Amino acid sequence: MKIEKVYCLCYSATGTTGKVVSAVAEAIAQKLNVPMESIPFTLPAQREEAHAFSDRDLVVVGSPTYAGRMPNKIMPDYREKLTGGGALAVSVVTFGNRSFDNSLAELTALLAEKGFRPIAAGAFVCRHAFTDVLAGGRPGFDDLRQARELGERAAEKVLSGDEGAVEVPGDSGAPYYVPKGTDGQPAKFLKAKPLTDLSKCSGCGVCARVCPTGAIDPADVSLVPGVCIKCQACVRKCTRHAKYFEDPAFLSHVAMLEQNFREDKENALFW
Repeated sequence: MKIEKVYCLCYSATGTTGKVVSAVAEAIAQKLNVPMESIPFTLPAQREEAHAFSDRDLVVVGSPTYAGRMPNKIMPDYREKLTGGGALAVSVVTFGNRSFDNSLAELTALLAEKGFRPIAAGAFVCRHAFTDVLAGGRPGFDDLRQARELGERAAEKVLSGDEGAVEVPGDSGAPYYVPKGTDGQPAKFLKAKPLTDLSKCSGCGVCARVCPTGAIDPADVSLVPGVCIKCQACVRKCTRHAKYFEDPAFLSHVAMLEQNFREDKENALFW
């Protein structure tokens, strides 16, 4: 069946995953000479809509890596809202210079479970959401070049009629990575939430609007009554730098990452 349209869909709280997924999808669409459509999947309202595809579609699906897997509060939306219908797929994950562990295996298996046919996959290094010390400035030119290469390879498989399933490393059912602090012990910061420097905050509400779990009270952005997944969207997108974390366990984990994972990691491509 001829592919008639390419879609790209991803959860991207701070924007870096979206850059990579878009580069892959654009390369595929260009090589196949078909239109491309982006489907945002980050905000709560965006994840309410169900998306059904067909065997005339190719879908690039992306997710960041949280603790070695897909984000546990977001992953169920991928499972509940996406139906493959025989569509070809490219699974893409990003990671903050530590490891993608089992996230790519999990996403690839989930897509197959939902009726997609994954033919290519990739794991790409992006700036860590917690700190610019890890992979600051990535994805850069070379990362996006490799993303386009992955897209071109996937398109070549389509054009050649070779639509065999891609094999990726990892265990889709493995447990989450346990974050550690500088003392080497598990860092327990599940209940940590962002604080607000009221001397800087203008009350514009952008933090509430960009929160992917709707955790921040739009009427009083200093309140976080909902579930915070530490994605850092509010911190990264606050125009006045008023949002921050000061939970000791969280900060210890960030310091541990900065001490041990500064050396740039490589991207991993599979087809």
